[in-house]
Amino acid sequence: MRGYNFSAGPAMLPLEVLDQIKEELYDWHAQGASVMEISHRGEAFQQLAAESEQDFRELLSIPDNYHVLFVQGGGRGQFSMVPLNLLRGKTTADYVNTGVWSGMAAKEASKYCHVNQVTSAENSSFTSISKQIDWKLSSEAAYVHIVDNETVNGVEFPFIPETGQVPLVSDMSSNILSKPIEISRYGLLYAGVQKNIGPAGLAVVVVRKDLVGQALPSTPCLYDYQNHVDQKSLYNTPPTFSWYVCSLVFKWLKKQGGLAKMGEINARKAAKIYDYIDQSDFYYNNVDKPYRSRMNVIFRIRDESLYPEFLTQATSAGLLFLKGHKLVGGLRASIYNAMPEAGVDALLNFMEDFRR
Repeated sequence: MRGYNFSAGPAMLPLEVLDQIKEELYDWHAQGASVMEISHRGEAFQQLAAESEQDFRELLSIPDNYHVLFVQGGGRGQFSMVPLNLLRGKTTADYVNTGVWSGMAAKEASKYCHVNQVTSAENSSFTSISKQIDWKLSSEAAYVHIVDNETVNGVEFPFIPETGQVPLVSDMSSNILSKPIEISRYGLLYAGVQKNIGPAGLAVVVVRKDLVGQALPSTPCLYDYQNHVDQKSLYNTPPTFSWYVCSLVFKWLKKQGGLAKMGEINARKAAKIYDYIDQSDFYYNNVDKPYRSRMNVIFRIRDESLYPEFLTQATSAGLLFLKGHKLVGGLRASIYNAMPEAGVDALLNFMEDFRR
């Protein structure tokens, strides 16, 4: 029996999409072969690539002055690609430290430039985000980098930072396509697809056109955005199966009513869990309310000795992968777009039964 998958990533896919994959696995679009077995240079796959980009643009209302790229390397690859492409002669970049992933991004960027830590939530164990008025932005920064949603720490930005003429860069790996966003406020955003879009293997990059074409001379060819722009994301052989599944998820999202509808559903799912936790004396969440993630709900049991039994019983009940990240422990329910509201209700019913 299929359970509800609360993994932070690779994450669950919509059942409708899985059914279509199963239907098309042996013979995709009358090609006589799987989508995994055909050339990425062929007309059929190039049509898929073009159509998926168009669907992605429509979902996010991406303006014409932005490129959309599908590249390998995941979010970690972008930790290097961003400074290599966006420094553009400068030697400083601003990084906002809100958790594990923003810390990793800053560490990688420090190989290529001076990293100015604008603010850090480390003193609060990454349970909040400081007000922007308290940030120490550098006048010499090439860009400002944030992680919009921290999957490990369960913190999410409720606002878009104001950075003036300095490009804002955002890692949206775990909340991309979960609600409408104002693309024009960003210079670049990126996301590994394995959390809220499709299977691992790709990252999507949305980058303003004027920011491309000035990579550091030492930039490896695969890390130069210009090469991917020139070859329409087919500079090298892409993970065709991952791209294909992403294309199905884009169409599934459009059928659900687009990002405005998904935003409503995701807000409702998260509110159900947080409301229950806040009323409980058995479970708790210590993230400041304005900064709680809608995608990754971190929670704990006051009696920590009960974690093993909770996880064993949850798995038996078909509620899968609720163990918190190894760095912070506790429990974590990742409720991305593909998680139906019925899965959230099943989790809450189990939590109450376990409490009793």
